[in-house]
Amino acid sequence: MKNIVVSEGNYTPPGKLDVEVVERKGLGHPDTLIDGIMEFISRKLSHIYLDEFGKIMHHNVDKGVIVGGKTFVEFGGGKMEKPIYILLVGRATDEVNGKRIDVNRIAIETAKEYLKNNIPHLNIEEHVEINSKIRPGSKDLVDLFLREGVPEANDTSFGVGYAPYTDAENLALNIEKFLNSKEYKKTHPYVGEDIKVMVSRNGEKINITIALAFISKYINSVDDYFKFKETVEKDVKKEVKKYTNMEVNIDINTADSYERNSVYITLTGTSAEAGDDGSVGRGNRSNGLITPFRLMTLEAAAGKNPVNHVGKIYSVLSFKIADLIYRELEGDVEDISVTLLSQIGKPINEPKVAFVELVKPGKEDYKNKAKYIVEKELENIESITYEIIEGKYPIYY
Repeated sequence: MKNIVVSEGNYTPPGKLDVEVVERKGLGHPDTLIDGIMEFISRKLSHIYLDEFGKIMHHNVDKGVIVGGKTFVEFGGGKMEKPIYILLVGRATDEVNGKRIDVNRIAIETAKEYLKNNIPHLNIEEHVEINSKIRPGSKDLVDLFLREGVPEANDTSFGVGYAPYTDAENLALNIEKFLNSKEYKKTHPYVGEDIKVMVSRNGEKINITIALAFISKYINSVDDYFKFKETVEKDVKKEVKKYTNMEVNIDINTADSYERNSVYITLTGTSAEAGDDGSVGRGNRSNGLITPFRLMTLEAAAGKNPVNHVGKIYSVLSFKIADLIYRELEGDVEDISVTLLSQIGKPINEPKVAFVELVKPGKEDYKNKAKYIVEKELENIESITYEIIEGKYPIYY
């Protein structure tokens, strides 16, 4: 296939730099929450469209905001004084050949379901107010969406991916998953869902800074709080050994003050209750990480349609391609980066350019191997749509 360029990269992989910084916004962070809500609305609509109309119809529900509420929190409990306000915004087909679906009702119900499943200490009816202003899309983009054959790109956009992950990236990704796992919550119910992990590496030394929202009803005093925080720190120290042999320092909630009785406790487990707001696209990239030392796109993938929105599809596919090439070369390459660029109105399996860079490839035929993988994945690109709506890829978390 034309427009595929494979070359030997001349950049220094992040893991080889003197300094590296990686961030992950956890499940209950307001930015991640609104990303998750909008992505699940897209998935719900996609399934309803398939059931009602036999195909996924045009939609892009990729705008939304969480306006933080107001709480009074104290050791042992607290109360919600002003609810969290959530505004759902986007475009979605609500009628086909005279048959209508209530998009805004579906969106609100899906948002409530998502919050209930992911922020268990949030009382959906009392703590949250949700409004939906999702409306039909423009005629030209809807027409582009409905054309026969391979879907045509609805935007001129790009996606980027890379492999393999560095120690710092694996730490950011997996420490948050560990702390937010159902298993950990069973034995540590005082740990809320709003967890942000910032990893910085300076040479062979790594520092992990964790912001973690503790839940007030499980904590009766400042001494309780610091005891629980110490427990979490010990658990994280054990967990990091799975992902690196480097020296690791861990800091949790560094703004705490024992003397001032000032600590990070919340009523619900998310700072959206009072301390922070959220907006689609301000959180993790499509692999669940924020990596300023890598190629990145500012594409807000969550909520975009999985059929012809290349900002979403290419963001997923580029990471998949990078991983497949790395596996095919059996680790015999230091780093791989992939950039896929679309052109609006052109078939999504024919990017304007697919650019693959490999740092220090060890096999003479690496170009042919990489091109073959890119061609094969582009030929099967439409399968990505159904994998996305079934939740196979992170997209935001």
